[in-house]
Amino acid sequence: MLLSEQCYKKIDRELAKYPADQRQSAVMASLAHAQVELGWLSPETMKEIADYIGMPAIAVQEVATFYNMYNLKPVGKHKITVCTNLPCALSGGERAAKHLKEKLGIDYRETSGDGEFTLMEGECMGACGDAPVLLVNNHRMCSHMSNDKIDALVEELKK
Repeated sequence: MLLSEQCYKKIDRELAKYPADQRQSAVMASLAHAQVELGWLSPETMKEIADYIGMPAIAVQEVATFYNMYNLKPVGKHKITVCTNLPCALSGGERAAKHLKEKLGIDYRETSGDGEFTLMEGECMGACGDAPVLLVNNHRMCSHMSNDKIDALVEELKK
């Protein structure tokens, strides 16, 4: 068993939201809970979720590979996604990305040598007016990210 009892309790709460014949509707939330616990979704984890929900493993894998919020390989403790869609790119997204790359010593889709940071390029996060926008671990949106704010964020995450 790869997932903890606490994780299964969270999945059970998600499953309870749907009729018994529609358990597959909880797959996205189940994957998210597993990823929070393990940091990424291995094929074994996806199979375990599929078995628990009662759906084909390939169907779970299809969901996980379709959405970019799921990590299909190990990532750093802090995954920082930079919005590079056109509005953000034109409003400081490229500058923010360049600053992060220099500060962390990594490029997009790379993880720092200490395993602390992974840098990703992201599509629209729905906050164009707050550009440039960063997303930390798929849960925390950071807006209007100047170089100083980026430096403060990185220092905060290192603690």
